[in-house]
Amino acid sequence: MTRRNLAIDVGLALLLFALALAMIGEGGFGESPVQGHPLDWPGVLLAAGSSLPLVARRWAPLWIYLVTTVASVLLLLLFYPYDLPLGPLAATYSLGMAYGGDPRRTYRIAMLVAAELFTPIVAMTYAVRGEDVSDLLVPEMLVLSLMSSAAWLAGDRTRLRRERILALEERARYNEREAERERRLAAAEERTRIARELHDSAGHAINVILVQAGAARLLYDRDPEQSRRAIATIENVARETINEIDRIVRALREDNSEPAPARPGALEELVERHRTHGLSINADIQGDGRSLPHSVAWAAYRILQEALTNATRHGTGNADVTVRFGSDAVEITVLNPTPPSSTKPTREHTRNGGHGIVGMRERASLLGGTLDITNGDGMFRLYARLPCDTVVS
Repeated sequence: MTRRNLAIDVGLALLLFALALAMIGEGGFGESPVQGHPLDWPGVLLAAGSSLPLVARRWAPLWIYLVTTVASVLLLLLFYPYDLPLGPLAATYSLGMAYGGDPRRTYRIAMLVAAELFTPIVAMTYAVRGEDVSDLLVPEMLVLSLMSSAAWLAGDRTRLRRERILALEERARYNEREAERERRLAAAEERTRIARELHDSAGHAINVILVQAGAARLLYDRDPEQSRRAIATIENVARETINEIDRIVRALREDNSEPAPARPGALEELVERHRTHGLSINADIQGDGRSLPHSVAWAAYRILQEALTNATRHGTGNADVTVRFGSDAVEITVLNPTPPSSTKPTREHTRNGGHGIVGMRERASLLGGTLDITNGDGMFRLYARLPCDTVVS
């Protein structure tokens, strides 16, 4: 139910209510052999019951059809000149739209029969009023039956049209996803090719450096000048290789983000930044991370950053952080309470392109470390261990 659909239903209900009042107030469409009842408050209430419930026709089409039908029949039984029951016809349209495509054949037929019973019920109502149904009202009953059938078919056609539109939209979304997938695959293949070229180039450069280093060592005593030229060659090749690696790695970086800072004090700055954003943090950072390999420092920074981000977004506003720089590993522990309604305080993907739990687990596993996450009893706990002795900076 959208605002547009609600506005349409409210407008339709008010329009049919106004038409019912006008019809009854004017004495119907033509001459009737039975004196019609003038419009009064009971008539207004029944006219409202025959039309205003259509506001909820999308939520409960069967009940709305029954309510409008009963109200219309009561109007006729009490001799109100309600010659054209527009409310039940509109409800029949909604009934066809809701149940015309029901996969349960028996249920679908039952709804269709219920819609078609409206005409015999009206005929019986006229008979109870003492009118000659067989002579005077047969054309009217035929027209009413045709209108009821047309309303059902129109609702069913509307359903089919909407299903086709939804199918086309879903196909368009699927094609868009496939196009994006193909683009990502093509980009991944290109990145793989560039990585292979980088591997070959770096391997060639390292071979040159090895040869020149050996030459410099052998010529150090016999030909110092030649040895210096070999060392200069090593310096130039190493500088060019580093520049090339840096350029290609930056091009391969998907989110174009800068690498995490590996300087001492980066974790303290990260904690302080989240404090300024409103998160109450009780931090205990033990040890000195100056001698950490860059890969471990980067992973520690990103894992703590993701944990504090999740605590800010999905927690109650406070967290306990413990970071221990050991001789063999970095250990990170983050505890934060979660609201009672929160069953998943972390997300697999974050808005800035991170990877949530998946990304943290990958960073830890690539370094031979572990990542343990528990969430229960209103507390979210993250523990990460990143070994340092198996990593080369």
